[in-house]
Amino acid sequence: MTAAAPTASRSPFASPHALYRVVAIAEAISWTLLLGGLALRGVAGITIGVSIGGAIHGFVFLSYAATAVLMTIHQRWHAGVAVVAIAAAIVPYATVPVERWLRHSGRLDGAWRLEATADPRDRRPLDRLVRTLLRHPVVFGIGAIVVVAIVFTVLLIVGPPGR
Repeated sequence: MTAAAPTASRSPFASPHALYRVVAIAEAISWTLLLGGLALRGVAGITIGVSIGGAIHGFVFLSYAATAVLMTIHQRWHAGVAVVAIAAAIVPYATVPVERWLRHSGRLDGAWRLEATADPRDRRPLDRLVRTLLRHPVVFGIGAIVVVAIVFTVLLIVGPPGR
């Protein structure tokens, strides 16, 4: 009897690509909620859809931006790639084709780097911090959600864009 081959984890945190893809798709879905709320307000005068869709989109937008920053550090993207990845969230639905481009160009390849390599960049404090956080994914995930929630709350207090 042969042992079954290990199966790949389906966790959204299983690899850099898996996480980025989930968050990119969530960001696109949040655009649908926001645009649907805007349409509902325009057609029927119902404003609750913009409040709900806008809040969800705002939170997911910040989560996507944080994920793009994490990928920039972990995957060692140059500034141009980082700008394209983050700016994609500003254009409705652009995060999905950008995710495809990043995947096809190999910029999302590989597993999480949890240990230092011979690469001199692994000695940078930011790289060490990211590796430390990635070794504790539950704590890192909860911490990231808390930080995004704090930023989101501050932005809600400041008020919506254009006010």
